[in-house]
Amino acid sequence: MILSGNAIREAVEEDRITIDPFDRRLLNPNSYNYRLGRFLKPAPPGVLDPRDHLEWPEFEIPDSGAVLEPGQLYLGHTWESIGSQEFVTILVGRSSVGRLGMFLQVSADLGHQGAVHSWTLELTVVQPVRVYQGRTIGQVSFWVADGAPTTYDGRYGRWSRPKEYIGAQLTGDLMEGEN
Repeated sequence: MILSGNAIREAVEEDRITIDPFDRRLLNPNSYNYRLGRFLKPAPPGVLDPRDHLEWPEFEIPDSGAVLEPGQLYLGHTWESIGSQEFVTILVGRSSVGRLGMFLQVSADLGHQGAVHSWTLELTVVQPVRVYQGRTIGQVSFWVADGAPTTYDGRYGRWSRPKEYIGAQLTGDLMEGEN
């Protein structure tokens, strides 16, 4: 079951959902509009090998904005710290952003219960698009999970800026059959 905008507001007021900073003007009927954070990390050139430690250069988005180019993957982050111990989050792009030819969350739109942080966004565009820090870029919805909760305590839940792939050890674990 998805929460309504009013239920999201009430859960924020009751500290059952974290959206920090929270602006009630960004509430929708079934979601909250999140904003793009201050930093972007363009993928380094060449082949990205998940077995290697990948360092991505980072820059702050200037007041004049930053132009995202087609064929380039960028990691951004949400302005807000978002999450809940009680609810599951889904982060998606806004239709207005989609109409510009921008894709958010290439493959990681699910936020597990217990994950509360600034979310890394996987950004790609089909044509050049200028983005600005602090501007609304996507929506987050909150869902009730069925069954006894198991909260998230993984590696990606500890960051307040865009975080590149940190799975060199994870890849090795999976290759050896460990979960």
